[in-house]
Amino acid sequence: MDITETTAGRPAEERTRDTLGRLAAERDIWVATAHPEHGPHQVPLWFLWDGRAVWMCTGATSATARNVRAEPRVRLSLPDTFDVVLLQGQAECFPDQEVPEAAARAFAHKFGWDPRGEEAPFVYIRVVPRTVRAWRGEPELRGRVILREGMWVAQAL
Repeated sequence: MDITETTAGRPAEERTRDTLGRLAAERDIWVATAHPEHGPHQVPLWFLWDGRAVWMCTGATSATARNVRAEPRVRLSLPDTFDVVLLQGQAECFPDQEVPEAAARAFAHKFGWDPRGEEAPFVYIRVVPRTVRAWRGEPELRGRVILREGMWVAQAL
């Protein structure tokens, strides 16, 4: 989208529709975690949106996995600084051999890679968003919360 196209904010329904479309289509998401002793950590990961939750996968001994185990509150963001989408929620880890089959199959289908077949152990991280904020530039700062306490503020068009 051209930055000059937006001079007025989108209604919540349109923001929700656009956000759900991006979650379904995009590949990468920034994951921000923190460890009580080591502080913040942020990395990009591939992700899958299943319609309710974000699924990611990382090495079982990675800083992201260690941080989530110690402090499950996370923030996620799509990598566009004009069309901002920020998600906040609690992360849950699933060892690669214990992940729900439907999530593992969908992840493998989207990326052409199944971490369960790797020699090193991986964990799948699931985040069900409690809050989602979406905005495009200053005209949309007001009303940017489109999911509050796990409930969509408006239905998508």
